[in-house]
Amino acid sequence: MLLRLKELAFTRVRYGYRPLTILLQREGWRVGKQLIYRLYREENLLVRTKQRRKRAVQARVPLAVATGANQRWSMNFMSERFENGSYFRVLTIIDQFSRECPLLWADVSLSGIKIVAGLERLARIRGVPQAITVDNGAEFCSRAVDAWAHQAGVKLDFIRPGKPAENGFIESFNGRLRDECLNANLFFNLADAREKLEAWCQNYNTLQPRGSLSEGCRRQPAQRAMRSPPKTTPNPAKLKH
Repeated sequence: MLLRLKELAFTRVRYGYRPLTILLQREGWRVGKQLIYRLYREENLLVRTKQRRKRAVQARVPLAVATGANQRWSMNFMSERFENGSYFRVLTIIDQFSRECPLLWADVSLSGIKIVAGLERLARIRGVPQAITVDNGAEFCSRAVDAWAHQAGVKLDFIRPGKPAENGFIESFNGRLRDECLNANLFFNLADAREKLEAWCQNYNTLQPRGSLSEGCRRQPAQRAMRSPPKTTPNPAKLKH
């Protein structure tokens, strides 16, 4: 049994003593976790984790906190596959204050020009925010997005590379979108994907309560947005048509 334990430990290098115990029991060995734990330690089979050296992080001015709807947005991408195996992308935008999703747009590719088209369409409906938090993806760093932001008077707040937690609002939203929509549906073509994403987005904004059980967070995103009117309005002179 000890030899078999070693074989399993060497082939499944990230398994601790509990998973190894289960594997042995499945093979018919009448062993308990306490015995395996003792052998596991005696044979020095412990899972080793690489110790990372602590590094000083350069001081960085923290991003401003939104105090009302339509002040600060977060923007990101997600990827999913059609049933034929080809990929499509989804542009996700969320209001950092209300957690409302004003735009969820799918396309087979999303260049900087297509992002600008979506932002302009959104700006005509609800105005532009003071700032949008994004990562350092090539599309967000493109000339088209930079020119639109400059013309519209919107500040692009880029997070540090490898620090997705700095854009935690959109990361949390994307996780919910993945779990409740992308993993729960089959997508047969672009029109089908857009229809299903739109239905989920409407449900998210108007039916599902967000956040903790406190009074304010039990409201749906659309209700929270109505409590705080947009701080900016569209400026036709600044927006492309």
